[in-house]
Amino acid sequence: MANTACGSRVVIVMGVSASGKSTVGAQIAQRLGVPFLEGDRLHPASNRAKMASGHPLDDVDRRPWLAALTEWIRSTAAGGHGGVATCSTLKRAYRDQFRRTGADVWFIYLALDREIAAERIAHRHGHFMPPKLLGSQYDILDPLQADEPGVTIDASGSTAQVVAAALRAACEPDR
Repeated sequence: MANTACGSRVVIVMGVSASGKSTVGAQIAQRLGVPFLEGDRLHPASNRAKMASGHPLDDVDRRPWLAALTEWIRSTAAGGHGGVATCSTLKRAYRDQFRRTGADVWFIYLALDREIAAERIAHRHGHFMPPKLLGSQYDILDPLQADEPGVTIDASGSTAQVVAAALRAACEPDR
């Protein structure tokens, strides 16, 4: 049964590669009983190939990916049941685009120290994002700002700790 505490809110779990977005996002969606989208699945094959070859994406590369995510947010909100998606959402302009949908979009920024992220990436297998691109993500990162709807959570803790903090913050009515 769906947890209606978050209503039709669309939660975007954001952060750099290896911050735990997929794991945390999937667990939040499961606990809330809402749809989950792994945002990386919406990258065109050309984006995946570019990153796999060690080249960072630019805004032109990201345009179709962000458009697909924006459409998912619109349709999820229109369904009235809320949802959770993962998306690096490194720039404020991307988050602004999502908020312009008119949906109740709320961000969970999984903040992670560069060294911890690098260590996690080094032990990850089968992902298209190579470790050498991590620096490019930090270079363009606009952390969540005080005037944006959401919360920043230290992602260096256990998955259970991060998920618990995210659920508490995401579903509080005054947030």
